[in-house]
Amino acid sequence: MKTYLDCLPCFMNQALRAGRIATNDEQKIKKLLDEVGMLIQKIPMENTPPETGAIIYEIISEITGNNDPYQKIKEKNIEHALHLYPELKQKVKKSDDSLLTAIRLAVAGNVIDLGVDKEFSIVEDIEKILHQEFAIFDYEFFKQELNKAKEILYIGDNSGEAVFDKILIEELEKPVTFVVREIPVINDVTLKEAKQIGIDKIAKVISSGTIAPGTVLDYCNNNFLEKFKNADMIISKGQGNYEGLSNVSRSVFFLLKAKCPVIARNLKEKGNDIILKGMNVAQSS
Repeated sequence: MKTYLDCLPCFMNQALRAGRIATNDEQKIKKLLDEVGMLIQKIPMENTPPETGAIIYEIISEITGNNDPYQKIKEKNIEHALHLYPELKQKVKKSDDSLLTAIRLAVAGNVIDLGVDKEFSIVEDIEKILHQEFAIFDYEFFKQELNKAKEILYIGDNSGEAVFDKILIEELEKPVTFVVREIPVINDVTLKEAKQIGIDKIAKVISSGTIAPGTVLDYCNNNFLEKFKNADMIISKGQGNYEGLSNVSRSVFFLLKAKCPVIARNLKEKGNDIILKGMNVAQSS
């Protein structure tokens, strides 16, 4: 997905929000905004938003000296999600369609997005999403591909959200490789958080190599690129991964909540819609 004009003020808001979490030094925050403002003047609009995000969060780290400003927030979100995990597993077990319920829960976890300037209540969102209609619902195709797949590549997004991904991975009942970010960026999941959640006990965990808040293939390591090329089935979680992968020339299933109005428009849907989109598959009503 390319960068839209609406993305530009969002970049500044993200920098300010992250800067204030990273440091109380107003001079450093002002310097940060100055540098991000100069960066925005030069970014090619054909770049994906995560490409610019990678540069912004590198600037944040350099100026504030804090390379993981969201660490405490991530820990709190993971703790909360793990507390909910046993109850959510029971919801899956008792449902008429356990796979679909697990998919809905994985989408519900996508509300834990600190790159978007929106408040969320994970408990309220779970209840809403368990009954919300999908705006794009390629579920039958998803099941067909799952039945055929021998192995699945599952690209993670946010740290707390990964607890909900764990529930879906367990329900897939296929060998899964779970993909994390190389370094901390916003509240995205890294190897550290994946192990804390226990995903390494149910799936192979690898880093994509990217330092961006989304999967940008040009930033990824050879190990990930090989798996991405050859995977029987790819599940991509969240908005940042959609931004980075929406134009790739292979089949990908995107699972997300369209919290960003720009992404919603790109998907030709409305804000806060929930999405299960198979790449190159006709959108379902």
